[in-house]
Amino acid sequence: MALVRLLPVLLALLLAAPAAVADTFRVDYTVRFQPDQGNARVAMALANGEGRASRFDLAMPADRYDGVEGDGEVVRDGDRVVWSPPRAGGELRWQYRIDKRRRSGGHDARITDDWTIVRGDHLFPSARVRMSAGSRSATTVRFVLPEGWTNVETPWRAGERPRSFVVDNDEVRFARPTGWIIAGDVGTRREQHDDIEIVVAAPKGDSMPRQQILAMVGWTLPEMRAIFGELPPKILVVGAGDAMWRGGLSGPRSLYMHSGRPLISENGTSTLLHEFVHLISRISGAPGHKYLSEGIAEFYSIELLHRTGGTTEARYQRTRAMLERWSADVRRLVGVRAGGRVNARATLLMMDLDAEIRQASDGERSLDDVTRLLMAKRRVDTADLREAAERVLGRPSRTLDSPLLR
Repeated sequence: MALVRLLPVLLALLLAAPAAVADTFRVDYTVRFQPDQGNARVAMALANGEGRASRFDLAMPADRYDGVEGDGEVVRDGDRVVWSPPRAGGELRWQYRIDKRRRSGGHDARITDDWTIVRGDHLFPSARVRMSAGSRSATTVRFVLPEGWTNVETPWRAGERPRSFVVDNDEVRFARPTGWIIAGDVGTRREQHDDIEIVVAAPKGDSMPRQQILAMVGWTLPEMRAIFGELPPKILVVGAGDAMWRGGLSGPRSLYMHSGRPLISENGTSTLLHEFVHLISRISGAPGHKYLSEGIAEFYSIELLHRTGGTTEARYQRTRAMLERWSADVRRLVGVRAGGRVNARATLLMMDLDAEIRQASDGERSLDDVTRLLMAKRRVDTADLREAAERVLGRPSRTLDSPLLR
């Protein structure tokens, strides 16, 4: 009888117990930048434990990655390298050529005698990994800097060792240090907003408006929370002038922006906020539907300024009129290449959808509700947009019944 009375208590204790921690294997990257050679020397050390990785199939085009060697078996097959490490683990090593120019001109990755800006997505290549069931990586990255280089910043939290970082990404089983990285003789400004750290970094002496960026982000951050919900624990903004590309590019928990770009353009849009929306929402348009992610990002770059008092209603309407003039000859959004005029027309579509939702709900709902539904899917197309809008409106959207989307 006593045992019977204890059963509910024992069951409650079992249900309250924490879930079992997945078996892990360690992956420790070490990076040595070599400015005199224009590359980075990378070592990837694997230590198998309760969890085990037995095969890595890495995307390593030969024109960017060379000197690939390691313990166990290493086989190159075109643009891929397959590494089969010893059972207990081992080390794979390579050199990555950093300088990279965009077709439109300007570098989106560069190394000089004094600094480098590069994406971790490229420095640490993506891989298809064969792992034991239920296992995942515990990943760190450490940087060994050349003489005279004083600082390194990544979007990841600092580790226990100097210039080391812990790659805490629970969304994937094999975590690698993605996002923008800056290192060298670098000037950094940072602010802590409750549970979010904002870091802005650029080469010392560069005109990057570090403090102004911190101020603008701090001023719009409460509205970003209201729209998008949970934000990354750390966001890194890197930039430089010089030969870098004169635009903005988002990455995981980070973004790059040319230091000469205005924080708010004359037309009332903002490259900085546009890229912030990309990195926070993580919405991407499927092939043929790129207008969708670009239209949402540009809509909120304008909307965040408007909602927080950065622009007046009159300025907002002038911005809309400019978008209408610029995109007047755009007839289709689906299946066409994204670009300035197409993105402008996509932004107007989002403005119109927002207005339709607000009117139909007496101001209770907005495009924010649609955006949050799309964020849950991430990679989306026009059918996803229509479905999300219908869920919010309770009926099909009239705005989306448009020749632009056929």
